[in-house]
Amino acid sequence: MKLQRHGTIACLALTAVLGLSACGSDNNEPASGASASGSAAAADCATGTLNAQGSSAQKNAMAEWIKAYQQKCAGSTINYEPSGSGAGIQAFIAGTADFAGSDSALKPEEQPQADAKCTGGQAIHLPMVIGPVAVAYNVSGVDNLQLKPATLAKIFAGKVTKWDDPAIKADNPDAKLPSTTIQTVHRSDESGTTDNFTKFLAKTSAADWTFENAKAWKAPGGTGAKGSDGVASSVKGADGSIGYMEWSFAENAGLKMAKIGNGAGEYAELTAENAGKTIAGAKIEGQGDDLKMSVDYSTKEAGAYPIVLVTYEIVCSKGIAADKLPLVKGLLGHAASAQGQAELTELGYAPLPDSVRTKVEAAVKNLS
Repeated sequence: MKLQRHGTIACLALTAVLGLSACGSDNNEPASGASASGSAAAADCATGTLNAQGSSAQKNAMAEWIKAYQQKCAGSTINYEPSGSGAGIQAFIAGTADFAGSDSALKPEEQPQADAKCTGGQAIHLPMVIGPVAVAYNVSGVDNLQLKPATLAKIFAGKVTKWDDPAIKADNPDAKLPSTTIQTVHRSDESGTTDNFTKFLAKTSAADWTFENAKAWKAPGGTGAKGSDGVASSVKGADGSIGYMEWSFAENAGLKMAKIGNGAGEYAELTAENAGKTIAGAKIEGQGDDLKMSVDYSTKEAGAYPIVLVTYEIVCSKGIAADKLPLVKGLLGHAASAQGQAELTELGYAPLPDSVRTKVEAAVKNLS
């Protein structure tokens, strides 16, 4: 699957791999050859092996970071298994993962279990990947669709069933909307994307979305499809359909994406910059280097695209094994660098706003 995006931040094209086993195999550059452009510096290079797993939403981001780091740093082997957030957290707790990727924070009952793996420290959350959630649609003759959160909630709750419904007309007064039946497409598998999408609906449109938020889809009706790629394929193949998916999959499938209403009363287009505006306004709930965040889905920031998920790396603040520590700091340091974040734009992610990125970078330096 090759994603081609014309980004202005990064010019690095990558074939987005489905597995990570081949990442960095052409590892021929010496560790001392760091450039002044911000790639991994010689002092950040380390040897050894890391094993991590978790969120599939950050799979392509992690693949790019691993490839870039291993090409710069000879003698490092880094494996990331996109097993899902829950599996990643359990592997971290069990001691079989050196860090975990997760698209949600540790649950209250998981935190003490994870802390127990961190001698003299605690398990902390480092926000590393912003994954905008696209609302993609396939409706003949309709371009530039825009939807308020309440309208979106009504559509996916099955309360609005025709594309020419008055609620959709009110959001799109100049559009010629057909009477086509709406076909909603949701994830059939448990997903952090579903959890974050339904969290957005629950937080912004509680009167119309009464199913709360969960990784498993709870609303009646609609068609289920496995993975964001399955949702994208279903939307692309059926006129009158609409679905939610990670941004890169909507782009890769060439789908149209709706502008979504935000708290400022605007309809915001999904761009890396607009998604970053929502994260820039998020509150940090953790203490010290624990950067667990609370996203304001009703953000009033001008231009902010409000449906975003934050994917964390969950790692020990202290107590990392001595033979693992330099490599953990080297890889995550590259990921949190301006260069590492810029590499994400071509992959359908949004870079961390600098106000957040610098905090993450500092927290990585403090790992011990």
